[in-house]
Amino acid sequence: MPTLKDRITEDMKTAMRAKDAARLSTIRMLLAACKQREVDERIVLDDAAVIGLVDKLIKQRKDSIVAFQQGARMDLADKEAAEVKVLEAYLPQRLTAEEIASEIAALVAEVGAAGPGDMGKMMSAAKSRLAGKADMGLVSAAVKQALSSK
Repeated sequence: MPTLKDRITEDMKTAMRAKDAARLSTIRMLLAACKQREVDERIVLDDAAVIGLVDKLIKQRKDSIVAFQQGARMDLADKEAAEVKVLEAYLPQRLTAEEIASEIAALVAEVGAAGPGDMGKMMSAAKSRLAGKADMGLVSAAVKQALSSK
């Protein structure tokens, strides 16, 4: 079974053949980030690590979009938004807000969290369980909600 990195490489070849410059540049940037991490840490990235990297790149793009919109640079914001769309194709199906809430409720019981002071412990457990499956911003909000009702 091909890995996520294999799929990304194949998509790069397809984008080259189709002469889709915007998609090609985004995919090359993703592969370069993968290679950089592999060289820096002397590891071979598995699918979970690639998904984590894609998540990180999407978060960076979303932060850039906000900054460009505030600076009235819609051309750059649109370019970043297009990159986000390409990158999102490599993420697994995301959990809905209800699914996140139920996962967090189960984690609260498992960890034995008693209130807002357990935020760090909860986020650590939530990150290990939900990384790549859910937007961590939504997870953080769900954890805050669950702990504030304790």
